Order: sequence, then structure tokens, then C-alpha cells
Amino acid sequence: MKVAVIDIKGKETSKKVDLNDSIFAIEPNDHAIYLDVKQYQAAQRQGTHKAKERSEVKGSTKKIRKQKGTGGARFGDIKNPLFRGGGRVFGPRPRDYDFKLNKKVKRLARKSALSYKAKDNAITVLEDFNFDAPKTSQYVELLNNLKLADKKTLLVLAGYDKNILLSSRNLQSTRVVSVAELNTYDILNANNLVMVESSVKEVENILSK
Repeated sequence: MKVAVIDIKGKETSKKVDLNDSIFAIEPNDHAIYLDVKQYQAAQRQGTHKAKERSEVKGSTKKIRKQKGTGGARFGDIKNPLFRGGGRVFGPRPRDYDFKLNKKVKRLARKSALSYKAKDNAITVLEDFNFDAPKTSQYVELLNNLKLADKKTLLVLAGYDKNILLSSRNLQSTRVVSVAELNTYDILNANNLVMVESSVKEVENILSK
């Protein structure tokens, strides 16, 4: 699959990039996508929720009333979970929600997500560029030139570029990642995937292993 390379002015250049069919044109595996997105979102959870159980609630340990002879149910102390202000039974505790997912499944999920984008013609290959200094207006101009200002975009760079990252950080509808950070959730969450020319080969090298 050949895609024309576009410059930062939004015009087609004479160059074309050949997207590898084994990565950008496979039969998507929806279950692999589901598992990878689930694992990604689970890993984002802080898991710092905590409720006090009866041993942690402040209060007297004195038995409220005698065990027998009242005609009522047996009660212990005021921290009983049945009472208002008592401890909670089996309340949430801090935990890690992340779970293991095999590398091959994650790789298949990313290939499937990229194939969906290629099928929808939602991949733009951009000529390599850089900014001399962080400037949001420069990044907005780039999106306007690509006619993607009103769409949610994901820009994939071959490596870390501080100026481009800082230029895009204040914009809600766009995200900039390096090839090493590329994941299934971000690919599917964006309307358009913008890849710089050098990042295409990097993606193919990582996903073809």
C-alpha cells in the first residue's frame, strides 16, 4: 500500500511511502484489540481507594449490651458494620489493576488498529520536520495545513522531540507520541493518525519481530 508523503504546508511531495501489508493490511483481530485496550486502561487506574473496616474505625470496644436476656439480636461494640459509623464489610483496599498480556497479543492488537486506520484512509505520512522552539501557534498552523484542526489526531514521531511535544501539549484534540510509546488505545482513540516519514520504518521494525 503506497501513501503520498505530505510536507508541513499540506502539499504532496514527489515521495511515496510503501506501508507494509503485514502490518497495515492484516485481518484485524477484535479480541486482541479488546484485551490490549482493557490492559492499557487497567494500568492507568490509581487503585488508591480505601474504606475503613471495623478494626480501623475509631470508637469504643465496649460491648453495647449483654449477650442474652434482651430479646434482641447479639451486638458487639459500636464499630459493628451494622451500625451507622461502623466499619465497612469487605471494603475496597489499595490494589494494582494491571495484568499481564503476552507480547504477541499486544503486537497483534497494534497491527489490527493500524490496519483499521489504513482501511479507513485515516493515515497521513508527513515529511520529517522539527521546530526551532516550542510554539503552539506553529503546531496549530501545521494542523490547519493538513486540514485536521477539527479532528482528534495522533502524531507519531520516530523519537522524542521536546519542542514538538511542548508545542502540542496545550491542545486537547491532539496527542504526540514516539514510536516506543505507540499503543492500541491511542491509535483507535484518534480520528487521524499522522506519522512522520522516519517513524514508519521504526513502527515496521518493532511490529515485524
